[in-house]
Amino acid sequence: MADVVIIGVGIHAFGRHEKSYEEMGADAAAAALRDAGIQWSDIQAAYLARMYLPATSGARILRRLGSTDISIVDIEAACASGGVALRQAILAIRSSEIDLALVLGCEKMPRGFMDPSMIYSPWQVEMGMSLNPAYWSMRARRHMHDYGTTELQIAKVAYKNHRNSVHNPHAMYRKPFSLEQILNSPLVCDPVRQLEICAPNDGAAAVVVASAERARRLGARNGAVSVAASCHTIAKYSADFRCPADSMSVTASNLGPTEVTAKQAYERAGMGPDDIDCFEVQDTDAFCELEIYEMLQLCRLGEAGKLIDEGVTELGGAKPVNMSGGLISKGEPVGASHLGQVAEIVSQLRGTAGVRQVPEARVGLAHVMGAGGNCAITILRR
Repeated sequence: MADVVIIGVGIHAFGRHEKSYEEMGADAAAAALRDAGIQWSDIQAAYLARMYLPATSGARILRRLGSTDISIVDIEAACASGGVALRQAILAIRSSEIDLALVLGCEKMPRGFMDPSMIYSPWQVEMGMSLNPAYWSMRARRHMHDYGTTELQIAKVAYKNHRNSVHNPHAMYRKPFSLEQILNSPLVCDPVRQLEICAPNDGAAAVVVASAERARRLGARNGAVSVAASCHTIAKYSADFRCPADSMSVTASNLGPTEVTAKQAYERAGMGPDDIDCFEVQDTDAFCELEIYEMLQLCRLGEAGKLIDEGVTELGGAKPVNMSGGLISKGEPVGASHLGQVAEIVSQLRGTAGVRQVPEARVGLAHVMGAGGNCAITILRR
């Protein structure tokens, strides 16, 4: 996929806003176009990632930039929506059908837990099985039992991410919290605590994708970042979207979607985890980030707690994770979350991340996963 590059990114801050989704989406799209140094009339196709917005939202948003006769497609794949929309744009460019596309993610979400009827079957909702923190807590407790992972290690993930967010102007929460504050915050579902989970919210993010040849002709004034891999898979067997190949699996061959998608992404990029300089990953809860360390092969199974204890995933560590503050700090406007991760990786590879900058970052990975076993991974390189 080295023939496809990202030449522009834009974000509307994540949070709670007295603005319509059309306004937020148009702001993010316009910012990405400015960053790429092009006009809306140059775009040949556009894709909107969303989960909660109404039909034809992409056209409604982008009409604010001007009426055109291009294809504008809405795409939904739960928390992986942004990754799937980006992948569709990349495939269209690789097919030579187009050579310049806009990918937009946007969401304006209700307060509280996500609407369970959009994610779970009616029988699951009736039986009280539709609140995500219940699943998060069960996986955390099992990992704690099997590998000795502690509540302190889980809290250290939230501590790291909240600290990183202080310097991210696009984050919903930009306040550091002490470990004591995190560990004393209210229990949501034991051992998951309030300051260790993300909040659904509003926001938008956009990227401009081009063929390498078109990018050369345009000049890509802020620097083109190559797409090394863009992959999406859905869990093969388990209804548990995190199911890894360990004692919690039905069989040893029942790999979870993150492991399957990571394997594909590493193979297509021609690299492995040791070649990645920085990561943005799904941290809907702090324990989720720990699990992903293992699923992405940053460490062996059961050693994620050791990784956070040793500071490996902090800014300044060997493998920085969630430099942006992660979803715990930014919040999760579902359709925009992966594209927000991609925008952070692009800024890291361009060397424009400021205080959050990972020195000499050349390769970055963005990961998202969610309901229905959807997982998307994008690997970018400079």
